[in-house]
Amino acid sequence: MVRFAVLTSSDMGAAGKREDKSGDIAVELMQAEGHTLVERAIVPDEKPRIVEQLRIWTFSPEIDVILTTGGTGLGPRDVTPEATADVIEKEVPGMAEAMRAASLTVTPMAMTSRALAGVRAGTLVINLPGSPGGVKDNLAVVLPVLEHAVEILQDTHHGSHPV
Repeated sequence: MVRFAVLTSSDMGAAGKREDKSGDIAVELMQAEGHTLVERAIVPDEKPRIVEQLRIWTFSPEIDVILTTGGTGLGPRDVTPEATADVIEKEVPGMAEAMRAASLTVTPMAMTSRALAGVRAGTLVINLPGSPGGVKDNLAVVLPVLEHAVEILQDTHHGSHPV
């Protein structure tokens, strides 16, 4: 079981003018796999606000994985990867690469994704797109390895799956 938080970056969502459907999908899919939601928040597409929330959550002993939604495209307000890069201690490029590769089988627009995945203080941070479909497709790629990744981060893995 993975304890997780969902952070949505959305100006409209933070202002209460748009429902957080992508965050809803992330929670639904994670809970369907038996994982536990610990925290959830919506912040504007502002790098300092995203960085602040990620820093708080990465130091929480109650959170194993942080899923972000939104802000991974090419728009001028898309700053989630930059905020994530400021917070993480080491990148996990295989996760972002795998998500982009799988998404490319669905849409050529996937090549514009700038999503990152990385670790800080034993917490895995994964950027997901802002669309519900993008969250569903990308989360499906990383879900099978989340428990293993958390076990490795927490040094509780005793299996025979080499990394």
